[in-house]
Amino acid sequence: MFIETEDTPNPATLKFLPGREVMPGRTTADFISPDSVAGRSKLADAVFNQPGVARIFLGGDFVAVTKDDAADWAVLKPQILSILVDFFVSGLPAVEADAAVDEEVIAPEDEEIVRQIKELLDTRVRPAVAGDGGDIVFRGYRDGIVRLTMQGACSGCPSSRATLKHGVENMLRHYVPEVVSVEQVDA
Repeated sequence: MFIETEDTPNPATLKFLPGREVMPGRTTADFISPDSVAGRSKLADAVFNQPGVARIFLGGDFVAVTKDDAADWAVLKPQILSILVDFFVSGLPAVEADAAVDEEVIAPEDEEIVRQIKELLDTRVRPAVAGDGGDIVFRGYRDGIVRLTMQGACSGCPSSRATLKHGVENMLRHYVPEVVSVEQVDA
């Protein structure tokens, strides 16, 4: 099995592409620490066993791994590649149980606005963010403010706030006039 790697805009995150589906459909899983795995992913457990791994994000067809500041990719990358090859050859699912996404309760009068926002995020934003090794998750909408969470490589990326404010916010405001601003919410 051959696994490609790609750099991401976040220098602490490397994207691993196994050439097969990692997560079914459009689902993703973001493990912000070993404690966040809680038996939900044998893959994430195995990768977190490597010293220096700070975060793991599972996308549709990739695994994004974020290292801590003290770790060196020259040492960590071959270890992670070995774990990924062994895991994908085993045929086990990447995640045992779906992780629920916490969304705020949407007011009935805002349901159509939220539907438009989610459609724009799914069709225009998420594919681009996934290309950089991350994801963007809708958390809520109230009083013109869209609440989003950046995941994976985008979570710690120095340019993530600019992406939200100058890219996502401008696009949403253009297509959905009710949107006033976008704010980042930590997971």
